[in-house]
Amino acid sequence: MIKFATIGSNFIVHRFLEAAQEVVGFEYVAAYSRTYEVGKELARQYGAAKVYIDLNELAQDVDVDAVYVASPNAFHKDQSILMMQHGKHVICEKPIASNMREFEEMTQVAGEKGVVLMEAMKSVHCPGFAAVRDNLHKLGVIRNITFNFLQYSSRYDNYKLGIVENAFKPELSNGALMDIGVYPLHMMLALFGIPKSVQSSGIKLDNGADASGVILCNYDSFLATLVYSKIATFEGNQIQGEKATMTIDKISDIKKVTIHHRDGVAEDIRIEKKVTMIYEIEKFIATIKGYHTEDLLSTTSAQMYLLDQVRSQQGIIFPADEK
Repeated sequence: MIKFATIGSNFIVHRFLEAAQEVVGFEYVAAYSRTYEVGKELARQYGAAKVYIDLNELAQDVDVDAVYVASPNAFHKDQSILMMQHGKHVICEKPIASNMREFEEMTQVAGEKGVVLMEAMKSVHCPGFAAVRDNLHKLGVIRNITFNFLQYSSRYDNYKLGIVENAFKPELSNGALMDIGVYPLHMMLALFGIPKSVQSSGIKLDNGADASGVILCNYDSFLATLVYSKIATFEGNQIQGEKATMTIDKISDIKKVTIHHRDGVAEDIRIEKKVTMIYEIEKFIATIKGYHTEDLLSTTSAQMYLLDQVRSQQGIIFPADEK
């Protein structure tokens, strides 16, 4: 039995806990929140016995084996390192850190303490990703990729009213690139590796938060265009090959994959799946127990490397970059 705690209380924590209830051998024992009443309600709703408002006390709890970190991006590094220094495994929401330097600090501590560190990038652990990966050969030579994730944020409506929430606060290492642009970027890297070159451009709001952007990646034989936005809406993705084109419904949670062959035949790929976040939890548990030995962080490392490049090109600077 792996006993785990959570750091954070936003909607993604609820989704994680709902998924965790379906996973055998994963027991929720402690909730951390800056506000005791919020933590208490989270613990009551999902059955945890303990509530913490002090991170050091949580880190010192010997009954906690692992921690799910889902605080704002700017806090990921320090909170994860604190937990790992006390021997706890960490699964941290995407993006795992504000920049490459922070990520390297985190991996160093994980290695020193002999604990598992994993990024909670749900999309690449699901059957939908496997369906894409395992059917790429049917497309022939890849020539063009277009991954889109444009999701109009309700928080943008509040922003226009003068209410700036966490999603649009650069001081928390947030913005469209880090929030949703990371999904198509990570998917591309997981499938095709690091490109030869990257060019990007984006749109910023009045407070300096990035709201949308385009990333153009050059590989040896094909181009990849990644489009993301928190101020517009569109979904639909393509991988175009010389023999066929693959269409993918939603890059962050793939449920439908179709291969459109050059002769006009459309082949639907069957995808059977459980609740999306179950798969990353199962991978996390398997790694802790030694059943899964694949490098969990190789794609994450490439992701952080390219995120730094893209932010440099777009002039997106976080306080974490200046520490």
